[in-house]
This record gives sequence, structure tokens and C-alpha cells, in this order.
Amino acid sequence: MPATMGRGRGRRTINEINMVPFIDVMLVLLIIFMVTAPLITPSVVDLPSIGKAARQPDQVLEIVIDKEGLLNLKTREGSAQMALREITNAVRQAQASAENPAVVISADRNVKYETVVTVMDALQRAGAQRVGLSVQLSGNAGP
Repeated sequence: MPATMGRGRGRRTINEINMVPFIDVMLVLLIIFMVTAPLITPSVVDLPSIGKAARQPDQVLEIVIDKEGLLNLKTREGSAQMALREITNAVRQAQASAENPAVVISADRNVKYETVVTVMDALQRAGAQRVGLSVQLSGNAGP
């Protein structure tokens, strides 16, 4: 039932909102947050850094994906165009012969992301422990 005021002859209802309880609740919440904020410990994410590997790889296999999605495997001996199944077999052989092989994927910027993910998935299924992506800066570096 709304509050009424008696002024003169008739009674009139008060159409105002009482803000005091609202302000009290907000101040209590503010105090709670101020007290609990210093108790929350921020989580630390340990991100890998570039070029700080514990040990250099014994053998590096580079898989180059060109604009048409064709795969080339580059090793110390040379490069050859291969199918994905042949590349996974070569990675398995490299892991059997070398102690610490690494695989680097270089893709043209116009290659579909799906193609790169398919290659990465096949390498993971082949048991490749170290797979990286080659990053090249676009544009001219110097004058």
C-alpha cells in the first residue's frame, strides 16, 4: 500500500522511490569486493618463447605447401614433391633414424587453413613430437 500524506483536506500518495536501501546494498557490495579483491591470486600462464629450445634438433624436415596445395618435403639431401602418406612415412623413418627430429610446416598465404590442419593432424598421427610453423614477414625488410 503506498504511503499517503495528509496535507490539508485530501490525502495524496507519494510517487517517489526511496533510494536509501539501494545505496546501502551497493555500499555493502562495494566493501565486500574491496576486501576480497586482494585475496584473489592472478593465474600465471607460462608461454613458450621463440628460439629457446632446450636442444637443437638433429634433423629438420620442412614441409612446404604451395598455392595449389601440393606438398614438398625438404631435407638435407634435397626436396621432393610427395603425397601426404609418403610424407608421414618419411617422418616415421626420420624419427627411427634420428634421436631428435623436428618438422617445420611452411605454407603459402593463399593455402586454405584446412590443408595446413590436415597436414598437422597427419604428422601427429605419425608420431611427430616437434612440429612447428614457419613464420615469414611479408614486405621488404630493407631499402
